[in-house]
Parts: sequence; structure tokens; C-alpha cells
Amino acid sequence: MSKLTSKGVDAIKQIVNDATLDPHKTIPGLSVSIINNKGEDLVSYANGVKSADSSERVSTDSLWWLASCTKIVATIAVLQLVEQGRLDLDDSDQLESIIPELKHVPIASEDSEGNIVLKPKTKRITLRMLLSHTSGFGYSFFSPVLQKWKEYFAVDEFNASLPQELLFPLLFEPGTDWQYGVGIDWAGVALERVTGEKLGDYIKNHILIPLGLTESSFTPDELQRSKLVDISRRDGQTGELSTIKHYYQKVVTGSYDELFFHSGGAGLFSKPHDYVQILSVILNDGESPKTGARILSKDFVDLLFTNQIPQWPDFGRKGLPDADPLLTNALDEIYPQGSAPQGWGLSWFLTPEPGATGRGANTAFWCGIANCFYWCDREKGIAGMVAGQILPFGDAQVLGSWVQIESAVYANLE
Repeated sequence: MSKLTSKGVDAIKQIVNDATLDPHKTIPGLSVSIINNKGEDLVSYANGVKSADSSERVSTDSLWWLASCTKIVATIAVLQLVEQGRLDLDDSDQLESIIPELKHVPIASEDSEGNIVLKPKTKRITLRMLLSHTSGFGYSFFSPVLQKWKEYFAVDEFNASLPQELLFPLLFEPGTDWQYGVGIDWAGVALERVTGEKLGDYIKNHILIPLGLTESSFTPDELQRSKLVDISRRDGQTGELSTIKHYYQKVVTGSYDELFFHSGGAGLFSKPHDYVQILSVILNDGESPKTGARILSKDFVDLLFTNQIPQWPDFGRKGLPDADPLLTNALDEIYPQGSAPQGWGLSWFLTPEPGATGRGANTAFWCGIANCFYWCDREKGIAGMVAGQILPFGDAQVLGSWVQIESAVYANLE
């Protein structure tokens, strides 16, 4: 069992304080939660304000849009159904019977004149592909081709009412490459159609309530919405931050209805302190160290950490383009780590070798587009989240704070 020294706690708090000195130039607000495999809070701390133009302070009780940090939670929910035999990871017949929309989704590319060209796919999609980002689906903001598609059809990826609104074309034949995208949204659709429940309701009943978590939701109520942290955007030229309109307008205004799409890829709002409780369950092989509730068997936790793409050990070195510079910076690499092999489990990035910060072998991590980052280190029994609410993704200051905080954790374990 790992614990932090008081020196380590103070060091992490100082990193957060230094990172949030000026809401227009540094980071408006930052929240950090670190936990161990016994469910013990090692650090839970927040500092700063709710946005670049706000005077309202953030706290550990504030709610953050976790965006793609949602994916591991949705994946756990889907794997519960796999464990029960209600879904199969590799049965394309079953998946197409549940989601017939996936049967004929085409592949898109650009011709020499920049026009989008569609062709039929010849391979079939499986649930495993959806959960491991090998189905061919992408995101518009990471793909120039899909960005053109989005603009032409006026698709809003963050305020869909029907899953069909997210039926982008594929970028390659299923199973032949890796591309980060909306696959887990479609896995969530499979869950909804099998259970008859909205994804957020299923997650609430089968993950959040058993873990005693009441402040996480896909559809925050009025009190929870009052705790939401706003989104700030950093100007690419000046580095100055300003408050912007939230991308999840239906949620932050409470204007969603029963048709509102619960995005398994990006829809969760939560407190970092609550979120890391879920990670502590993963560290504890699927059983809550606090409530005793089991949300996943050890075998399926092992599967989360099993590399699904060993044939592509450099997949993250392709980087990420800035197809929409308002949403993301261009990244040369997803996670710079020298020449060490890279892996992808079910819904998250794996670093098979120990990392420079001190993280153990086969640590999992991922992030959300508003610059939330988390990691889950089974070897050393540590997990943590560093949450900002800044666009575009890949903000250098939040990234730097995450690396400093993670390094401070491992340098001060006792």
C-alpha cells in the first residue's frame, strides 16, 4: 500500500498554486486527486477560479466536464454485460443485430482535388474494435476528412439527440489500424439497446451508486450545475485565456430532454475526487476498497490492461493533427516516452515500460479534451487525476502541471 509523505502533499499543493497564479495567463483553475488501492485519499486539492473571467473559486466540490475520461467508465459498464454473456467482444453478427447502422457504414477519404470519396467497407466491426479504437471511426477535430464531413452536414458531436448523428464514415477498414474516435459512443449504444436503459442511468445504478458516488452524472441537476467549472480558451498567438461558451450547452443550461444522447465517449461530469474512486476499484482488481461492491471481475480488469494492438507499438507516435484548432493543438506524439513500446488496452493508453515520472510498468492513462488527465498504476497501487477546463486540448501549462504532479507523487511515496 502506498502513501504520500507530508512533504509530497505540500509539494503537490504548491505546484497547483503556482500553476493558477493568473487566470488570464496561467491556468484559471486546477483540481488534483490522488488515491491508492485501498481507497485512501492521498491528495484532494483544488485552487483557482471557475474560468478566466470569473472570481468564483474552484474547490474539491466543483464539477468538471471530464470528456474522454468518460471512456473508461463506459467501458467498465459494457464489460459488465460481456461478463454476464449479454454482449460479446468478437461477435460481429451480434453487434450488427443490435446496431444495424454499423453494417453498411462507408469508408471516407479525399481525392486529389480534396473531395470526400466514399467506398463500402469489406470487413466487419466488433465490440472489441469499438472499445480499442480499431473500428475505423475517428473524431472530426483529429481528422481533416471528418472535419470536412462535419462542416458539410453540420454535425454537433457534443449535443446529439440521436446516435445516428454521430454516424461518421470510417477512415479505414475495421481492424486494420488505430484511430482515436467515437467507437465507445457506439459501444454505449449497444449497452442501451440491450438493457433498455440510458447509458447514464445504467452507469449510475451499476457503478456510481454501488461505489457511493452521488456527484457524477451525464445530466447534472440544478444544484450540480451550480458547481460546474466553465471552459476557458487559450489564444494560440497571445497565450491569453478567456471564458467561452460551453460545448455541452444542453447540459450546462439544463435544456436536455429524454432524447439527449448519453455519450460514452465524452458525456460525464464529475468531481476528480469521485472519479479517482472508480480508479481505486480498478487498482483493487474490480472491488471497491470502501464499499466492498464488485463492479468487475479481476479477469476483466486484467483485460482492461491487456494490449489490444501489439502489432502497432508506435501507434501514438503518429501524433494528432489539429483539424479544428479551436478544440485541439497539434501533437507530434500522443505521449512522448522515447522509443519505448506503446500499447492500447480497452479504452486507454498503456505504457508497458516504467516511465520517467516514476510510474510502474503497464500503467494506463488517458485524458479529456478540456485538458483533464488521469493515470492508473496497478504495479505501485496509485491512481490520480489532474483536471483543468481549458481548450484547445494539449495545453502546455496543464500538461506540464500533470507531469510535475505525477513526478512529485512518485518521488514522495512512503
